[in-house]
Amino acid sequence: MKKKGLIVLLMTAMTAAMLVGCKSDTNTTKESKTTVTLFAAKSLNAVMEELIVAYNEIQPNVKIIGDYENAGALMTRIEEGAACDVFFSDDQKQMDQLQGDSLILEETRFNVVNNQVCVVTYNGSNTSVTGISDLAKASSLALADSLVPVGIYTRQAMASSAILPKCEDASAITTAEISEILGGIQINECANVGAVIAAVSEGLNEVGTLYYSDTYGYDDKLIILEKIPNELTGDVFYPVAQIQNKEADRLEEEAALDFIHFLISDEAKTILDKYYFDTKVNN
Repeated sequence: MKKKGLIVLLMTAMTAAMLVGCKSDTNTTKESKTTVTLFAAKSLNAVMEELIVAYNEIQPNVKIIGDYENAGALMTRIEEGAACDVFFSDDQKQMDQLQGDSLILEETRFNVVNNQVCVVTYNGSNTSVTGISDLAKASSLALADSLVPVGIYTRQAMASSAILPKCEDASAITTAEISEILGGIQINECANVGAVIAAVSEGLNEVGTLYYSDTYGYDDKLIILEKIPNELTGDVFYPVAQIQNKEADRLEEEAALDFIHFLISDEAKTILDKYYFDTKVNN
């Protein structure tokens, strides 16, 4: 009987020790410092800075280093082995490809927001353009190239509106083809959405296409001519996922997942809403 009691006591002590160990693991990011590398679409640049500040208020020991570029270029860098913990894209295509290559942790993938493509002009342009249907009236157009999601969505909208020929892959439509179909309009092919914003807001191009969220902070410089219906572009979901980073230790991996969970939290949604993103997204 004494022997049986001793065994029970030993088992109880072992269980308690295990629980203590588990509790320590879940609080690791609050007790130890680490760095998480974030690759995010250029259109997320402004809002991410505020999101990172908000996250650091609850996780001050996790430093988030953001790298902002067009999603296609970021995907290529990840495929080439760049050290990255979290990828936040503005298009499903890049995330699908990384998932197909087993470069993301599938269970960490979430759609965070939806967006909408807009046709914009600069304040005081006096343009005759009213939207996607009459872009040919413009003297010049700032258009993201076919590697940039907003450029692909614009091409898709033009194909859906029968302005461009229908095709399975809108990214295959070249800028030269678009210019010819629009009557020889001058097109400024931009490497990312930031370049489109600069070109139009500074009056270098008469009109351009960008995301609705990109107009945040430019109310005095940009005029929205049309919010293109998602029926023409398809949903503009922004997926996020944790990357299979071979250089990351356990602490870095835990912090990366914790940051993703923050991005889909109610607190993050409040900030994203402020920047004109649509957070009513189902996963």
